[in-house]
Amino acid sequence: MKKYLVEFIGTFFLVLTVGMTVIGCEPNNFLPPLAIGSALMIMVYAGGHVSGGHYNPAVTLAVWLRGRCPSGDVPGYWISQIIGAFAAASLALYLKGNPAITPAEIKIVPALIAELVGTFALCYVVLNVATAKATAGNSNYGLAIGFTVMVMAFALGGISGGAFNPAVATGITIMHIEKSANLWIYLVGDLAGGALAALVFKFVNPADK
Repeated sequence: MKKYLVEFIGTFFLVLTVGMTVIGCEPNNFLPPLAIGSALMIMVYAGGHVSGGHYNPAVTLAVWLRGRCPSGDVPGYWISQIIGAFAAASLALYLKGNPAITPAEIKIVPALIAELVGTFALCYVVLNVATAKATAGNSNYGLAIGFTVMVMAFALGGISGGAFNPAVATGITIMHIEKSANLWIYLVGDLAGGALAALVFKFVNPADK
């Protein structure tokens, strides 16, 4: 239960940061990606020693496929992450005064590709800096993970919204930042990106079990 609580807390603050910085923000503002990447970095450092600091169902999938997350933990991680996202999105809307929000318009195929690529990058970095034997004990894993989200948000956020995380996608849907009809794009793209990252990691590091 401690692991699930940590996953709830980390996802909560990640999604809360998304809501508080994106809602009401001017288009092309550079502050949300900085804040969101920093929030993830902080929470990874805070909870990584307890739960691994996933805060993302796609990361949990990648770590499970890589062999570093017990199968029995996966449902609990996913449930904790989604509940954390729901709670954070609800609080963000309340703190912002439940504003009228017009969901972003995205194109399905480019958004799907952007989410897959961005999530692949995130999960690939997580697997290499936080689960590989060659990098065991390093102190920069949180910084690398947070910076990956920040960079991908700058690079691809204008195409898909830059979730790279099914829990964040759930949160931005609840907050009406993205259309509920587009939620499947994030679920499919992000989980596919996580699975692909695990396959590539295992191919590149066949002896790292």
